[in-house]
Amino acid sequence: MPLPTLADLSALIRHRRSIKPTDLDPSRSVAQELLCQILEDATWAPNHGLTEPWKFHVFQGNARSLLAQKLQNAYREITPPSEFREDKYIKMGENPRLAPVVIAAILERHGGGGKIPEIEEIEAVASALQNLQLSATAAGLGGYWSSPPVLDAPTFRAWLGLRDADRCLGLIYLGWPRPGLAWPRSQRRPLVEKVVWHHAELDS
Repeated sequence: MPLPTLADLSALIRHRRSIKPTDLDPSRSVAQELLCQILEDATWAPNHGLTEPWKFHVFQGNARSLLAQKLQNAYREITPPSEFREDKYIKMGENPRLAPVVIAAILERHGGGGKIPEIEEIEAVASALQNLQLSATAAGLGGYWSSPPVLDAPTFRAWLGLRDADRCLGLIYLGWPRPGLAWPRSQRRPLVEKVVWHHAELDS
């Protein structure tokens, strides 16, 4: 199979955007075969020691309502009464129902004999999620990576079956964009502001 050109890959990377749950079509499902391909692509991320420190909990159908309930419970659990916001509470209950698919991305530390630093495992899962989002974008799907503090709530962690060393690094809301959605545009600062070039003749 021929590889995509560099121009094709660059175009895909620059086309990817965060598409919020409110901009997804909840009535249109995502085929299981496509989901499996996207998740398989995620697992081809680089990871030190081939520990493959990722695990994915995929919520579809009625399971999204249960996820919404658990998120709201977690928000009540960790939020002091003086900081509680009803709009946030409502949003946590609505978002999982707006996206046809919600994926909880887990850092599951189970390899490397404890020799792999946690930061490298986090970076590996983040790379997997970039793969996932690019694969979803190539398929025409919209996605949104959310990482609210409630993911660290004890009851939410227990519900996902996380051990002390494991972490939920985010929720990926996934689905087809609503009909007529204007794909968001973005820009980045000039590369010259973010790169320092080193040359041997200047470093000596």
